[in-house]
Amino acid sequence: MGVETCMKLKNIVLSVRNLGLISVFIFALLSFISCDSEKSSTKEKYSKNTDAHGMIEIDGSSTVYPITVAVAEEFRKSRNDVQIPVGISGTGGGMKRFTKGEISIVDASRPIKEKEAAAAEENDVEFIELEVAYDGLSVMVNPSNDWVDCLTTEELNKIWAPDSKITNWSEIRDSFPDQALRLYGPGTDSGTFDYFTDTINGEEGASRADYTPSEDDNVLVQGISGDKGALGYFGYAYYIPNQDKLKLVSVDGGTGCVSPTSTTINDGTYSPLSRPLLIYVNKAHLTRQIVKEFVTYYLTNAAKYSEEVGYVSLPDSSYDQELKKIQ
Repeated sequence: MGVETCMKLKNIVLSVRNLGLISVFIFALLSFISCDSEKSSTKEKYSKNTDAHGMIEIDGSSTVYPITVAVAEEFRKSRNDVQIPVGISGTGGGMKRFTKGEISIVDASRPIKEKEAAAAEENDVEFIELEVAYDGLSVMVNPSNDWVDCLTTEELNKIWAPDSKITNWSEIRDSFPDQALRLYGPGTDSGTFDYFTDTINGEEGASRADYTPSEDDNVLVQGISGDKGALGYFGYAYYIPNQDKLKLVSVDGGTGCVSPTSTTINDGTYSPLSRPLLIYVNKAHLTRQIVKEFVTYYLTNAAKYSEEVGYVSLPDSSYDQELKKIQ
């Protein structure tokens, strides 16, 4: 309905305001039409925006953060007309904003959930899923821990199960010492938390609650490095720059003890804790020239930056396939 027509109808209604309920109804109807038209106009205006500068807002996984922030910093060196703030509210926190259309890109260390996809659909947010690297979710202890080098997935379940009451290392294995066990891990908004609990405890989100949580993996590094009885888990890239502060624990998924390395993560032998890392892009935002340029740059350079920050890159052919999705 055009603005001129809308104003004429409004004037007619004003002239018959004394008609009681009919008038009230028409006023409500016109308000709805006006608001709906304004919403559509704003959405259409944004979808036609092809500006070559401005802001690209990103939020989400702290695991994917090192890759994304490295890409953003390099991209901005040749494009000082764009701002690219990158948040770390966790995959879940980022998805809440992304599915409302508040941000252009969300970093994710697990696939989008059905309820998140439903929220996106409800808010008219269409998205594209893009793989950017592989990660080996890593188990860490304090460097002074000289009694454990490997844990089985059964032992990890014994430690992290929702009903677990284990508070001492000696309760995990008879050969372990009488040493208080304190746990550190991602918060419930983290995709790493979702992946670990699903893989180790058999149900996404199923975990004991008496541990020190944080969506910021640097906080977990500090906690584990300062606590002799500590055990925690997070992405492999946060272990690489903190090797002097942490001790990596191998995991036995049924075929023997395997440590996460670029080779074992890539070939799948570090099982079952190897996983893909993702970004999700709002399709409507790709109509902005700068957003499309950034995502193209991201996929073209993801192999380089993922390796630099400690993750495992995809094969070149995989990045080619991901690039085709945004063309």
